[in-house]
Amino acid sequence: MQTTDVFIELHVDSFQKAIDFYKLLGFEVLYVLDTYMVMQRGKSFLNFYGGDERVFNQAYFKRFPKDTKRGYGMEVIIWVDSIEELKALFEKIKDKVKVVEPLKLQRWGHWDFRIEDPFGFYIRVGDRYDWINRDDFKAETPGNIEKKGLKI
Repeated sequence: MQTTDVFIELHVDSFQKAIDFYKLLGFEVLYVLDTYMVMQRGKSFLNFYGGDERVFNQAYFKRFPKDTKRGYGMEVIIWVDSIEELKALFEKIKDKVKVVEPLKLQRWGHWDFRIEDPFGFYIRVGDRYDWINRDDFKAETPGNIEKKGLKI
């Protein structure tokens, strides 16, 4: 049974390139169909559509030039369970992937690194923390809603 109501589907022109890249991040192939593939890492799933040139004829995305970076405007975040695991993963893959930003401590007090997959998707890999239920974020919410003129 899935543990989420939201799935990410990445439209790619090569399932093999996706397999080779995402296996480095700990994903395993769950299944492959003619134009669809699902990979899993723990409780997380990544779905891939296309797998070949047909991806460029998908109803929505065919409006854009074929050389448009597939992941423009999107960030995929992958958590690992500890800083030690994160550091080991970075050392393992840093020479095999396109590193956008190396492993570092961010201003919010957690570690991550940023990479780009073979299709142009921007991937952040970081140490796991509860960013939804942080008291410091919740304390900022009422003021930020007012400042931004948002209506909830």
